[in-house]
Order: sequence, then structure tokens, then C-alpha cells
Amino acid sequence: MPVLLMTDKLIFLLVAAIIGFALFARRREHLRAPWRQVGRSRVAMASLVVLAGFVLVGLLDSMHYRPSLPGSAQGEPTVYSTEVLSVFDRLATHLRSMEEKTYSAPFATHLFVKESVEAADGTLQRIYPRLVHGGSHLDDADGDRLADIFSTALMAAVAGLALWLLLSAAFIALWARAHARGLRDAGRQILAGRTATRWRSMLLTLGVCVVLTCVVGALSVDYHVFGTDKVGEDVLYQTLKSVRTGLVIGTLTTLVMLPFALVLGIMAGYFRGWIDDLIQYLYTTLNSIPSVLLIAAAILILQVYLDGQGASLTSVVERADWRLLFLCLILGVTSWTGLCRYLRAESLKLREADYVQASTALGATHFAILSRHILPNVMHIVLITVVLDFSGLVLAEAVLSYVQIGVDPTMHSWGNMINSARLEMAREPIVWWSLSAAFLFMFTLVLAANLFSDAVRDALDPRLR
Repeated sequence: MPVLLMTDKLIFLLVAAIIGFALFARRREHLRAPWRQVGRSRVAMASLVVLAGFVLVGLLDSMHYRPSLPGSAQGEPTVYSTEVLSVFDRLATHLRSMEEKTYSAPFATHLFVKESVEAADGTLQRIYPRLVHGGSHLDDADGDRLADIFSTALMAAVAGLALWLLLSAAFIALWARAHARGLRDAGRQILAGRTATRWRSMLLTLGVCVVLTCVVGALSVDYHVFGTDKVGEDVLYQTLKSVRTGLVIGTLTTLVMLPFALVLGIMAGYFRGWIDDLIQYLYTTLNSIPSVLLIAAAILILQVYLDGQGASLTSVVERADWRLLFLCLILGVTSWTGLCRYLRAESLKLREADYVQASTALGATHFAILSRHILPNVMHIVLITVVLDFSGLVLAEAVLSYVQIGVDPTMHSWGNMINSARLEMAREPIVWWSLSAAFLFMFTLVLAANLFSDAVRDALDPRLR
């Protein structure tokens, strides 16, 4: 039974808008030209592949459904479970079901802590018990573990390499057909890097991603690649489930913030006078309120509201989704002031430019001047700020979860992982893998977004063109 959460609807609406813009820009040269320039950047194309991997995981985790319960008699209506799962949960069933008793280190075959076990002679011994799933297929866990990991990783790498070669051959064939080239000539052009779009960088990055995915996927069948947490849940599963939360926080909050910042910032700089004074008073007043306290108050109000709506929320997932959406809204409302200031300052400068003065003298309307002259010349500032805010929002979610006003504790997120890891870091010996896994994925996502945005900014800045 399909289930559409509120954030799912917004995510697919955003995807539809992006596809619509791509189709709209495809037939307009002035819109296609900047993106062709992005395609000439090796770093941008490599980063795009990494971002596409994160987006794919996020989209698969946004397709929710309720599974049917077995045992229904023939002719009776199907009974569905109250548990809400996603397509990603279905694909990663083995990760979701590989639960241990408590902590275990990456690729471990025994628990991380000792337990008292009764021996055959009736005495109690303090030992590290074997894991239920991690390395359970090994007869000699200590002697065979490294060899098994190496052989499994090697076979998975070979399979990943073969899959990448197959995908590359299919792409080269499609490219050759689209450009009316021979297959051998197209392969030479792409592999030599002589194409206008840097397909070679894209394919090489795709190869690394495919091989790593195959290796990690193969090892995760028999081992906990990133270990387990306090309750024995696989950390790799937690980290991948947190991708959707990070993307939702970064994208939906930006969509809430942009209209306020764009409209008010450009209006304040262009019209000046009492409009400028009113907008300055608005964002100065909002900035004077501590954002953490404002977010905390909003989350507490939402919590009270959700407690009163318990009957309408049929699952814990829907309750957590509403809290995530409301967190995006309040973060967007409180984070538009910085970009508004930048746009106001830039609009004050642009309104005095010769081409704007000439348009005014020729009788152009305010709307025409704002849409044709002011807005295109501030888009590079918008893009830089949006990407930096995206990175900051992904990190802000971790901080807010640390002080218990972030996403719902039942929702997987990098912030909740870091929040739980702060107690694990005080253990002796230290439990480091939860924090490291969250940091690795956050760092990769933020770095790829920043590198891609640099190339897009250069392409969209009219002064650089």
C-alpha cells in the first residue's frame, strides 16, 4: 500500500520542477550555454556523479509503502501493517535485519564488550561472544576473517569493474549514435578527453563509485562494515538512511528561504526609500531573536500540537516526518536574512549601472528591469550562498539534534548519530565508528556540493562570461 509523506510530495515536486526546467532550457540557447560550460569542468562532472549517488539513495528512501500482512484468507480484504517502509528498506533488508546485541567494531566477529558466559564445567567466564550475523559463516573467526574479507572484496571489485565496463560501453554506444559517430571513434574521443563535455571524468568517477558500492555491498552481507551501535543496529544502514534527512534539510529549507531573500533583498536595494527601511527593520528585528531559542520554541509548540493529533497520525514515521517538515520551515524562515543583506547591497550597486539607467530612460517597467537586469546579475551570489547554506544546514541539523531540538529521535539522521556518539566517545576503549561514518558521509556530500557549485557559479555569473 503506497504511502505519501508530506516531505515525499515536496521532494517529488522538486524533482518534477528540475525536469521541467531541463526540458524548458533544452530549446533555449541562452539557458543551455551556461550548463555546457559546467560540462567542460572535470571537477564539476566528477562531483555531479557523487551527488547523483546521494540523490538516488534519497529518492529510493522517499518511496514509502505499508507491507501487507500474511495470513489473510482468500476473498477477505488485504490487511496492511502499520509499519511504514521504503523501497530502500526493501533493497537493504539484510542490513536492516542484521541486528546484534550491542556494540561491535567494523568487520568484527565478536562483540565489543565482554560478557559472563557459563562454561561446560559450570564456571563463569568473561569472554567476547560471537556475533549473530557478523562473520557467522566462518568456522575459525580469528584465522579466516582477513582472508575471507580480502577474497570477498576482490571478487566484488572484479564484478564492479565488469559492471562499470558494461555501463561505459552502453554509454559510448548511445553517445556515438547521438553524434553519428562510429563506435570506435566515439570511444577514442571520450577516453582521450577530447569531447566538449568531460565524459571521461564522469565515467572514471562512476567507475570508482560502482566498484566501491559493489565491494561494500558484498562485504555487508556477512559483516558489519561500519560496526553496530549500542542497540546492535548496523551503522552502515543508519548512515545510508540518514542521507534522505540531510538532503531534505538542505533542499526544502533552501526553497523556503529563497523567496523571502530574493524578493525582499532585491526590492530593498532597487526601490530604496521607505521600502528599504521597512525591509531592513524586518530582518534586523528577526536577527535580534536568538535563532536557537526561536527554533526550540517552534519545535515545542509543534510537539504539543502533534500530541493532540495522535489519532490522525497512524505511524511513528508520519509523526517524525511532520517534525522534519516543520524544522525545515522554521529554519527557512530564520535563515533568509543573510542572503537578503547581500542581495540588497548588490542591488544598490546594480541600479546605478549604465544599462539599468538606460533602460529606465527608455521607459522600461520596474518588473522588466528587475527580471532582465537585476536578477540575472545576482544569481551567482544566490548560488554561492545557497550552497554554503546547504552545507551549513546539514551541519546545523547535527547541532540541533545535539541539543534535542532537531529531527525526531526515531528518525535516522547524521545529527542523531553524532548525538548518540558523544557518549560512546567517552567509553574506554573508545567507540569511534558511528561518529566516523556520519562524518565521512557528511564530508563527502558537502564537498561534492561545494565543488559542483563553484563551476555553476562561474557559468552563471554574467560578468565572467
